[in-house]
Amino acid sequence: MLTASLVLLATVFAGNAALAAEKSSYPLGERSILSDRATAERLKPVGSVCVEGEDCGSQMADAGDAGSGEPRDGATVYSSGCAACHDSGAAGAPKTGDAGAWASRIDKGMDTLVKHAYEGFNSMPAKGMCADCSEEEIAAAVEYIVDKSQ
Repeated sequence: MLTASLVLLATVFAGNAALAAEKSSYPLGERSILSDRATAERLKPVGSVCVEGEDCGSQMADAGDAGSGEPRDGATVYSSGCAACHDSGAAGAPKTGDAGAWASRIDKGMDTLVKHAYEGFNSMPAKGMCADCSEEEIAAAVEYIVDKSQ
């Protein structure tokens, strides 16, 4: 009985090994995880860097509106970044639309609000963490929030 079980087990393993060998596109010496091929595949880069001015061809990701050369409008900038805190009040951010919370800030003037939004102020990070936003886009977002909060 033990012998029959061992023969059956050996047959199953041999069949699975033969099936795996048929499905592999690599020759026998290249199937090991320690082979040069497998090592090279594990070490290959996961990405590449394209420096502005270099011809990167199809490697460049489509940047959408940000790459069009036109500044984004205030609503777009707001929804892509500002809303994360100013819709929920996270980290003490005044909620958009709350006239009471914005009144004293608005009284300081648009120049101050834009400066604080662009450079950061108290808990607010510089540019509201929108690394690719221009000062013009930040100003448009601030104007959008002020218009909604008066």
